[in-house]
Amino acid sequence: MRILIASDKFKGSATGPQVASALAEGILAVAPDVAIDAVPVADGGEGTVDAALAAGFEEVTATVTGPTGQPVQARFGVRGTQAIIEMAAASGLDQLPGGVKDALGATSRGTGELIAAALDHGATSIVLGIGGSANTDGGAGMLQALGVSLRDAEGQELPGGGGALSRIAEADVFGLDPRLADVEIVLASDVDNPLLGERGAPAVFGPQKGASPDDVAALDAALARYSALLERQPGIRAATELPGAGGAGGVGYAALAALGARREPGVEVVQRLTGLAEALVGADLVITGEGSLDDQSLGGKTPLGVAAASRAAGIGVIAVCGRSTLSAEAARAAGFERVYALAELEPDPARSMAEAVALLTEVGRRIGAELGELVPQR
Repeated sequence: MRILIASDKFKGSATGPQVASALAEGILAVAPDVAIDAVPVADGGEGTVDAALAAGFEEVTATVTGPTGQPVQARFGVRGTQAIIEMAAASGLDQLPGGVKDALGATSRGTGELIAAALDHGATSIVLGIGGSANTDGGAGMLQALGVSLRDAEGQELPGGGGALSRIAEADVFGLDPRLADVEIVLASDVDNPLLGERGAPAVFGPQKGASPDDVAALDAALARYSALLERQPGIRAATELPGAGGAGGVGYAALAALGARREPGVEVVQRLTGLAEALVGADLVITGEGSLDDQSLGGKTPLGVAAASRAAGIGVIAVCGRSTLSAEAARAAGFERVYALAELEPDPARSMAEAVALLTEVGRRIGAELGELVPQR
């Protein structure tokens, strides 16, 4: 029997590779004759670089500007002329000093600096995974790092943050890094929100980044002013209404409008990079999962993508998670034959997160003991 483990991270508890290792340890303790392989997966957000590194990409580290201007160390992956960038590594909520949110001032500049670092390494194909961002600046900081000038009425370059865009009077794209003209950029994102309005970046995601109702209104107006000026520039695509423009505080917009990016579902991008389809061949059972299996998971998160690929290959799939709020019917409709939650072993969320690896090993033992029920006899 061959089992394939294709799990995303358990945020704050275990990386995808750690999840796979713990589950495998538990299964083999009970069923030592089982063959177990693991393929790294993610949805384009946090964990995407880990998945790329596990798939053979080389780790590169760069010092870039964090969301509040302080330097941070950020990783990306390189294989040949392809680079995998996770914007959360440079501009994410986890990079905020002390976790203090700055809805109006947080910048995406570090993400642009990571793109520049990838270009310095000879990348001609870049996957930009977005998610977990701290900024709502429409990608302005990212573009400034790549050579775009955004100035106020006095001709002064604007500081970072979406709030400053309320003062924008001029946009100049002639300094945009010329290497970008020969680079293919894939925006790995499942977010389909536009930049502005009721479903836009400030309204939908701003409150998660500390924005008050007044901040949301100010940011929406500032982004409208910024995008209108930017789209008057040569070579800039009208993109405020495009699906995904609202992703990562508007970084999606800047990538689509100014960098010629195309948007693809993050799960599919990572599956292609890590060779999930090839790994499924010959598997008898697939195990996938993430920290929380809930209604949001049904919108295209990693487990659903893995379940869809497994079903298409005619292979049964089970899910492992920290907690699940899905009903048994919803889980079956999503393609999961069974769901194992760490909360069943440790109901205290804090302890469950702190002891996730040990609990995953115990779940692996349970799966190993129940393989006869999980895998149809052939």
